[in-house]
Amino acid sequence: MTDSSNYIPPKVWKWQSENGGEFSKTNRPIAGPTHEKRLPVGKHPLQLYSMATPNGVKVTIMLEELLALGRQGAEYDAHLIRIGDGDQFGSGFVDINPNSKIPALMDHGTPTPTRVFESGAILLYLAEKFGAFLPTEHAARTECLSWLFWQMGSAPYLGGGFGHFYVYAPTKIEYCIDRFAMEVKRQLDVLDRHLADKQYMCGDDYTIADIAIWPWYGALMRNKLYDAAEFLDTASYKNVSKWTELVGARAAVKRGRMVNRFQGPEDEQLHERHDASDFETRTQDKLEAAE
Repeated sequence: MTDSSNYIPPKVWKWQSENGGEFSKTNRPIAGPTHEKRLPVGKHPLQLYSMATPNGVKVTIMLEELLALGRQGAEYDAHLIRIGDGDQFGSGFVDINPNSKIPALMDHGTPTPTRVFESGAILLYLAEKFGAFLPTEHAARTECLSWLFWQMGSAPYLGGGFGHFYVYAPTKIEYCIDRFAMEVKRQLDVLDRHLADKQYMCGDDYTIADIAIWPWYGALMRNKLYDAAEFLDTASYKNVSKWTELVGARAAVKRGRMVNRFQGPEDEQLHERHDASDFETRTQDKLEAAE
């Protein structure tokens, strides 16, 4: 590994996998599958292939919220994709998402099965399919979509920027941590100012904007992301704190956080979800107690 303090970029970059740190086995500069692997298909039309990262949690929250509204067509099977093991590079997964990122969704309830990838696209697809959590009035819809895409554009600075250099990079580089900490705090200030006179991101109504933003920024506020709440002084963002607790108290949000989770308290881990009753019978604490 090159000493970062003396690094001069070469004329042509070449991949050195040992520079990848914790993700050196899964990060690579080429696309496509690394191995043949068919994906399982469950009993419901909606088949989700995911993991309980913030991006994955967006979709499981959305599906649980739809079911809470009584949209029975939103029943789904959630299959665990372990990205640390490279499951996202299996041929079946790449067929659904050529970008090899979770979450990925297959809708078998359409005349020809429909693939949907990218978490924001999945939220929008489900909102339109089931007529929920997306305003229909033009100005309100536009505002909601603006905040949805704000999240899609902002979170890479929080995750791939701040999170990577603060937690995962093999060396701590002050410039990188300072650069992305500054940006994340700016984003929190954007949210805090916006939420000063609003209950939810788009006013009085809970929408896909909240569902998209909460798994990233709500987790950061609750110190469940990068263990960085103190470092970033998240408690000083009072309006974001209030919104975080409001969204986090929803029953569907609590359920959605559990799906495809395999770390943390065992009673909050539901590795795979195939039926609503799984929350009561198949969390990891219950499965281990039954062995």
